Amino acid sequence: MTKPIVLSLYDFTGVTMRPWAEAGYDCLCFDIQHSDEPRKETVGAGSITYVKLDLWDRDNVLSLARHTAQGVTFMAAFPVCTDLAVSGAAWFASKRELDPQFQRRAANHAIWCGELGELLGCPYMIENPVSVLATLWRKPNHTFQPFEYGGYIPATEAQHPTWPDYIMPFDAYPKKTCLWTGGGFQMPDKSPVKVSEGYSIQHRKLGGKSMKTKNIRSATPRGFARAVFLANHTQAVASIAAK
Repeated sequence: MTKPIVLSLYDFTGVTMRPWAEAGYDCLCFDIQHSDEPRKETVGAGSITYVKLDLWDRDNVLSLARHTAQGVTFMAAFPVCTDLAVSGAAWFASKRELDPQFQRRAANHAIWCGELGELLGCPYMIENPVSVLATLWRKPNHTFQPFEYGGYIPATEAQHPTWPDYIMPFDAYPKKTCLWTGGGFQMPDKSPVKVSEGYSIQHRKLGGKSMKTKNIRSATPRGFARAVFLANHTQAVASIAAK
């Protein structure tokens, strides 16, 4: 019997998919950074397969609708925010001189993910920091901060497994993040942890333009990933059964 599958786009780390895989789902993570040959990792009762794909090509994004026949139960997407996030507004003018359409091109990546979510007909979310997507596309459906979901992380897993020197235990840091959602997506209940006032420690450590720092900055908070799974997996299965 084929297991239900979950798709994640612009996903290098697979963090968002781990709760789904642990529960028995087969998860597919697409990103241009993955190796040429797909890599499959067994996680709990399920798996995460990392697949290289150029998601700056609309045809490639929409081609993933082919997975509908397998029963896609959830989709997540994390399109590149470099040219959209208001934190980079100081560079917008110089970028616009080089390419007047630079933000429209960047916004299209998120819009294509939204089109895919509608084609799949399942609960989906598209994540970006506070950005100009709100004007170039539409206002976000939800916002959250990582520390608001830190309580979903067990005490035995408080330390980040990959970047403990950069990411606070229990995701105890602020970073306002926006979600564009559809298909019956359920925003999870909060379970906040205490956080220090002001900027997070990793905010001071993660300057620069290296791919490593970009990947760490964009990594989905583990607590929020687990909360999203708990709030949506029943809804996701129901969406498949209704088809």
